[in-house]
Amino acid sequence: MLNPRRMPPHRRDGFLLAAACFLIGITFGVFADSAGLSLGKASALSLLTFTGASQFAAVSVVAGGGTTIAAVGGAVLIGARNSLYGPVIGPLLRGGRFRRALGAHFVVDETTAVASAQEGADGARDAFWFTGLWLFVFWNVGTVLGVVVGGAFDDPGALGLDAAFPAAFVAMLAPHLRSNPGRVAAVGGGAVALVAVPTTVAGVPMILAVLAVLPGLWIQRRGGGPPTSDEGMGSAS
Repeated sequence: MLNPRRMPPHRRDGFLLAAACFLIGITFGVFADSAGLSLGKASALSLLTFTGASQFAAVSVVAGGGTTIAAVGGAVLIGARNSLYGPVIGPLLRGGRFRRALGAHFVVDETTAVASAQEGADGARDAFWFTGLWLFVFWNVGTVLGVVVGGAFDDPGALGLDAAFPAAFVAMLAPHLRSNPGRVAAVGGGAVALVAVPTTVAGVPMILAVLAVLPGLWIQRRGGGPPTSDEGMGSAS
């Protein structure tokens, strides 16, 4: 029986973080059901994509009547940030191609945060794998449970869980507003969204708003201050 009190600190932290993401997985499942996704499709997203922010983005576009290209494009842009974690996690991955491919699938905000908090390479490696495995289990079980729970309601949207995705991204934005580049990118992205939302199909505003990052990067290079560290949502994000 798992007992967090008897676990090493890095495993306890990873397990508790993964368990917390279980609730977000349920939220995603309910949201996916309300958007019309079947249990199979919602589970496939969690199994194969396994990054909460991208999953919420894709489903929100589908729910808004957007095209598949817009849904996939927005999800890819959001998920691309995980590639920045490569220099941190890459040296920890050992073994054959299958093991390294599985490790790459687990490179998300939560596993990177727990692994990078460890002092030694062995502890970081164990923290990465332990957190990743439990996060994968909790996230996927939560997705299934969320779809089942959502199917029990005539109108899952009445639960208000559709607000979880935008609320989470507002929370993610807050730390970046402490720097000039972050503020410029946020204001620029908001301006682009205000113009694009009423004039383009669902999903396209999300893609266009990414262009606001360019002036933020320009200001950063001119000495406007370094960007704050990236902070993601609980998915298995």
